Amino acid sequence: MESWLAEHAVDLVQWRRHIHANPELSRTEFGTTEFVAAWLTKAGLSPQKMPGGTGLICDIGPDGPRIGLRADMDALPLQEFTGLPFASTVPGVSHACGHDAHTTILLGTALALAEVPDLPVGVRLVFQPAEEVMPGGAVDLVAAGVMEGVERIFALHCDPRLEVGRVGIRVGAITSAADTIELVLDSPGGHTSRPHLTSDLVYAIGTVITGLPGLLSRRIDPRTSTVMVWGAVSAGKAPNAIPQTGMLTGTVRTGDHATWSLLEPMVHEIVDGLLAPTGVRYQLNYRRGVPPVVNDEHSTRLFEDAIRALGPDALADTIQSGGGEDFSWYLEEVPGAMARLGVWSGHGEQLDLHQPTFDLDERALEVGVRVLSNIVLQQPPR
Repeated sequence: MESWLAEHAVDLVQWRRHIHANPELSRTEFGTTEFVAAWLTKAGLSPQKMPGGTGLICDIGPDGPRIGLRADMDALPLQEFTGLPFASTVPGVSHACGHDAHTTILLGTALALAEVPDLPVGVRLVFQPAEEVMPGGAVDLVAAGVMEGVERIFALHCDPRLEVGRVGIRVGAITSAADTIELVLDSPGGHTSRPHLTSDLVYAIGTVITGLPGLLSRRIDPRTSTVMVWGAVSAGKAPNAIPQTGMLTGTVRTGDHATWSLLEPMVHEIVDGLLAPTGVRYQLNYRRGVPPVVNDEHSTRLFEDAIRALGPDALADTIQSGGGEDFSWYLEEVPGAMARLGVWSGHGEQLDLHQPTFDLDERALEVGVRVLSNIVLQQPPR
């Protein structure tokens, strides 16, 4: 592995920069898919593209139950402002979440493992499209049967809060479930001098804005890290007219899988109770997003062993994130774990994910290849 990295470290950087400069939005990752497939084929492997033409899987090693390694490929609809010489060449699209690094690391892992004469276990490489949308590409790949024959699956995600060379992991939930709420309201409207002759839509909106998060916090155990936050509100234009229509949108998140199944009916019940006295009509669209990523204990221990092999200070603690990740859909099928890969250089500002100025320290690419390769190479022979 070290000899492969010594020979191909420059390639890793070049691959990442190529993908970074040519970002593609969810379910349009045709160029990225072709790029990865070409390198895998050149190495003598047999990648299989997914239905729709974006994303691919590739098996390496002996037949039998396989370990899955997953990376996501899509970019964000976000303008890049890094000023890097290899910055995005696509207006309004950028790899501000590190998926260019994820793809590069899995590609490097694949080519490194392809040179190992006798792998102890079979591996399925999963290059997934469309992680940044809901429903995400993981749902499509599971439906396409990519988890058949996979007994356990692993993934890395960039973490700009961790220094390069460190990898964070924890048993249990490491991300949260993330659902979307859209509430459309309508009333007859009227003059603000006579609210008693109509249904006051803005008052009703205000009732829901404060009431739904407040009542959820009294109905759900606070230890589940459940939080409901509104992101957008719209209604009316004139100060002396009660509007006829309005809309609220927001998200509800939880770190507890059991609570996730309770949220949708509870939200409907609370909204109905809040709006019934107002006389305002409404339509509630509750869109379930992704379950939390819950690392099972055995998979986490395998990840920890792979990380410790990097050195005594490589393994780091990490906390649960309020963000969502569709890697969780694979864990609905088989056990597995996700770890956080440190990408901060150790000096300067720690830029968060999904920011137009986000960048990463490219030394993390080699770290990621080592960790994923270690997971495979440390397995007992089957």
